[in-house]
This record gives sequence, C-alpha cells and structure tokens, in this order.
Amino acid sequence: MPKNRDEPVIQGGEQLRARIAWYYYVAGLTQQEISDRLGIARARVNKIAGQLREDGSVVVDIRLPLAGCVQLEEQLRDLYGLKCVSVVPSVDDDEQQRRMIGDAAGVMLDTLIEDDQCFAVGWGRTLSASIKRLRSRSLKGSAVVSLMGGLMRASETNSFDVSTELARTLGSECYFVTAPVYCPSIESREILLTHSGVNEVMARARKSNLAIVSCGDLTPGTKMTSLSSIGSVRDRLPELKRMGAIGEILGTFLDADGRPVDHMLNQCVIALPPQDLKSIPHSILISGGVYKANIIQAILTAGYVNCLVTDEAVAQRLVAQRK
Repeated sequence: MPKNRDEPVIQGGEQLRARIAWYYYVAGLTQQEISDRLGIARARVNKIAGQLREDGSVVVDIRLPLAGCVQLEEQLRDLYGLKCVSVVPSVDDDEQQRRMIGDAAGVMLDTLIEDDQCFAVGWGRTLSASIKRLRSRSLKGSAVVSLMGGLMRASETNSFDVSTELARTLGSECYFVTAPVYCPSIESREILLTHSGVNEVMARARKSNLAIVSCGDLTPGTKMTSLSSIGSVRDRLPELKRMGAIGEILGTFLDADGRPVDHMLNQCVIALPPQDLKSIPHSILISGGVYKANIIQAILTAGYVNCLVTDEAVAQRLVAQRK
C-alpha cells in the first residue's frame, strides 16, 4: 500500500505513467519520494521515467539560450551557407545525445511545418526521436513521403516505420517506397524504377517542401547500425572504405568531399540521390556524435542540405575544419 493514504492506488498502465510523469517532471519529486507515494519499487519508477522521455510522452522545452551553442550556430550558418542551425550540448552517452538532438530537431520542425506541404523523410533513430518531439496535429492537404526503400523488418530505423510515425503525428497521407533500400543488381533496380510506383514516390519526394535526413559513418571503431544489418552492405564495408567512402546519406556512400564513390551499391540503391535534396526548400540533416563529424562535413561541403541539427562537439570540429 502507498505510504501516503490520500494517494489513490494505481495498478499500472497509462494512469501510472501519467502520474509518474507529473510527479517527476513537473512537481520535482525524487524517484524515492514517488516510490513511497505510489507504493511501487524505486527501480520501476526509474524505468518508467526513462521510458517517458524515450517514447516522447514527456518533452523538455528549454528556452534559455546557451551562449556557446548560439555562437556555433551563427558560425556554421555563415561558413556553410545554412538557413537554419541548432546546436545542443554534447554528452558521452549516445542514447542521451540522440534524444537531445531529436528534441532540438523537433523544435526546428515545429516552426517549419504548415498545411498544404509535402514532407520527405529518410530513416534512423535520431529522426525517430525528432518525430516523437513533435506535437500531434491534423494538417490540411499534407503528405509524408519516404526518401528511400526500407528494411525487410519493423524497426524505428526503418523508412517505412519512420514515415508512418511522422504521417500519424501530422495527420497526413503517407507514400512509401515499396522496395528494398538496395537491389541485388543494377538491372533489378532499373526494373523496379520502370515497372512500379517507386518512380512516382520519388517524383513526389523531389517536389517536397521539407526533407528530414540523417547520415551514417564508416570511421574506424564505429558501425552504422541501420545499414550494417543488411548483408549486402556489411560484406562490402571493406571495399567501400578502400574506395574512400567515409559514410552515407540516404544510402549513398560518399567520400570526404561529399562525392558518391564509384561502387556498385551506389548504383543499386533505391533512394533519392543526395544531389536532388538541393532543390528542396528546407533540407534538414539531423545527426550528432563526434565520430560523425567527417561525414557531416562532407554533406555540408557538397551542399546537399541547408539546415543542420547537431551537438556542440561536432559543431566545434565543423567550424575548425572550415576555417
């Protein structure tokens, strides 16, 4: 039984989650105080409090500017000719960093999303985190379209699932690229583009008002969690590195100057070419972690995107490398 007898007994479910959210994030109670009040284990309070942030049920809105980050935003805007930049403090934990970047991206997206627009989206956990930050609405005349093919399994990194989540949040129609992200051959890719609705979806993506993308890196000691799960990519990672690839955007592998490398995978990918992002009014790269600094710089140098959300350590390196 709860130690506070005035407190209703809550068995579980959404009511328990909501009560913990209010006590922890609004009232400022400690986890032990919540445990005592609700009569549940502190470990359970800790777990639920973490889940509330992870699944977007609780969003922290910080309105105090951080001078160092604001200065970096201005420098990046000037050095790379960007329209919008958001920089968040860096932390060591990748999951926490992803959530912080996702929160900042959600704030940026909230200022850009309007009725009668088409929103194009890639894949990745950071993109999924940014969508969770968005407030739900019902937009008029809007649509969400995938920028690339997907994995053959459900995942928060899958383009199918990311697109569906964004469409549900915005109350929009959703158009998928009904194909794998990589075809087994150049010929099979051409067949898919010619004899399916893939080309139609790509045409919609090119005419979108806003594109949201992430990127993956190939630096030593790290791995691309989304693409490395695909056998055809995992087996060719050594080849890609030998050819100068340092990472990818929309499944296209790039060198340090942002040029697609001459590898078969780039000729078999079912995705909007990075070059086509340049014609989209707002193309937002959402990515962080200092190990991604090189691929982020390559993407910015090539001018594929005109907006960026990243962390302080990456921003510092991007500024230093540009000067």
